[in-house]
Amino acid sequence: MSLHLTIDPEFASIIPPLREEEQKQLEENIMADGVVINPLIVWNGVIVDGHNRYRILQQHPEIQFTTYEKEFPDRYEAIAWICKNQLGRRNLTQEQYKYLIGERYEAEKRMESFYGNRFTLADKSSRIHFESGYSGERTREKIARENNVSVSYVQRAGRFAQGIDAAEEAVPGIKQEILTGSIKPTEKAVAAIAKAPPEERPALVQQLRQTKEPEKPQEKPEEKPKRKCSVAETLQAIRDISENMLQSNGEIDADDICYELEDALDTMIFRWDTCLENNKELRSACRDGIKRLTDKGIQYLKEMRRTT
Repeated sequence: MSLHLTIDPEFASIIPPLREEEQKQLEENIMADGVVINPLIVWNGVIVDGHNRYRILQQHPEIQFTTYEKEFPDRYEAIAWICKNQLGRRNLTQEQYKYLIGERYEAEKRMESFYGNRFTLADKSSRIHFESGYSGERTREKIARENNVSVSYVQRAGRFAQGIDAAEEAVPGIKQEILTGSIKPTEKAVAAIAKAPPEERPALVQQLRQTKEPEKPQEKPEEKPKRKCSVAETLQAIRDISENMLQSNGEIDADDICYELEDALDTMIFRWDTCLENNKELRSACRDGIKRLTDKGIQYLKEMRRTT
């Protein structure tokens, strides 16, 4: 088959890139097989899944491959499908996962708005209702249910994705830095980029780059006895961290604190789910450790609730 396929830059930008070793392994597998086993998924000649395989094919046109044609009514539904398909990958960072949730949410909101406008012009019993796949469930509720996250997580992921896209438009390359975790800006700092005037965004992006984690020392420092922090000290520590990572356009308020705490909780849940899902065969061996950690977390939360 000839390589007369098209890569859409927007579609390609959604897909998390493979790590160098993953890309190398994929190419070795294709060369060993002499054929691309899984078909490239296309929509009107545009690739929606298989960008990495296609790039390898361009370097090795002798390799045989097939395509599978998908049908989408518009770009938004194609984008939502790409995000949903990529969310099934096992090697996503928490930032990539959040970005895909957000991109899917933003695309499906546009679909929901479009379908809603159509429904106001057509009788509910008409054929259009069934063709659209529309249900009474809100977009964010559906995405939250399908991905086992909270509705607020989906909404915040949407703002995060908007901020990532606005930052990338202002300073190409920043998206990769954030999604791979090489810099660690807060969710709120990223979301603020999309709300800022275009002329101010490059400077704000440079502020995001100041949140790189310090390099770990070569030698392990001598451990000091741990001391329990009071609730006031914990909140002050959060304020100190947030003050360096959020936009300095005013004092941090109670909403900011709750925002950061919720993001931390979502991150913890994501990491636990990912770790346990990817290591099912070792869960029984870790049972005692998992119980100890859950007991520790529950005790901490009970104490926080009691003293707050």
